[in-house]
Amino acid sequence: MSDLARLVVILGPTASGKSALAITLAERLGGEILVCDSTQVYRHFDIGTAKVPLAERRGIPHHLIDLVEPQEIFTAGDYRRRAREVLEELRGRKKMPILTAGTGLYLRALLQGLSDAPERSDELRDRLREKSSKHGLEYLHHMLARLDREAADRIAPRDTPKIIRAIEMRVLAGKSVGEIHGAGREGLEGYAITKIGLQPDRAKLYAQIDARVRAMVGAGWADEVRRLIRMRVPSNSKPFQFIGYSELCQHIEGNLDETLAIQQIQQATRRFAKRQLTWFRKEPDVHWLPGFGDEPAVISKALKIAQADFLKTVVSKLKCPLF
Repeated sequence: MSDLARLVVILGPTASGKSALAITLAERLGGEILVCDSTQVYRHFDIGTAKVPLAERRGIPHHLIDLVEPQEIFTAGDYRRRAREVLEELRGRKKMPILTAGTGLYLRALLQGLSDAPERSDELRDRLREKSSKHGLEYLHHMLARLDREAADRIAPRDTPKIIRAIEMRVLAGKSVGEIHGAGREGLEGYAITKIGLQPDRAKLYAQIDARVRAMVGAGWADEVRRLIRMRVPSNSKPFQFIGYSELCQHIEGNLDETLAIQQIQQATRRFAKRQLTWFRKEPDVHWLPGFGDEPAVISKALKIAQADFLKTVVSKLKCPLF
């Protein structure tokens, strides 16, 4: 009938229940989960990146987590390559891939492909790091805003690695990040893709974020940070710049009260969720569902969409009508 393989993408802000919905769909549809998250690719950083504990995965395999050590560099291009390998492996086993997308750039790299971006310049990066050390963390973000306002609006002021890469691309290519990403892409072929977006009420989402941060701290997030320090994970490695880890490092060093640290983590996470929603709203062909991924009504709608959307896509690809 068709050689199209199925792919379900669940996207949405942090704490919206993407993992819960993905696990349920995987159980019902015979699937396995691909995680699309730039923080979860790093080993040892578990609680603060919200990796689903093994005991809560209900036997469903999770792919594309714990891929590299904290000091290693991992790019959207690396994710695209590894994700395509997993997709082909699942296709061979006739398992339906269900992708949970929290990192919009990684999702775009996989589905739409990557442009011919300039290579890294260690010399330029060293100069930018020196300026950041001299003038403060937000100095580079202000620089990026002058060079590429759209990129600066998408990148958090504290996300130094992404800021440096954006400045690097603008300086070396002479084009904005958006212009570079929009040119010369090779998209994912051979898949009938269904995108399901989770969009809970904003106030409820923020309340869920605050509660989840408290639960993560209660589950031993600070102890995880202490263990990472004992392991001699470099303090300048990228994962230590993720939301929560830098605040907890300050707390452990005695420079930040725990209550204040929790409040700062909650605030930063709420801002991050807002940026995710802004990014994902630009994603085409998304079936948006108003609610969290563990709500029965949302699960029921998602199942119907996944099944109906696939059939519609397959029929549209046929060269002759069914009847």
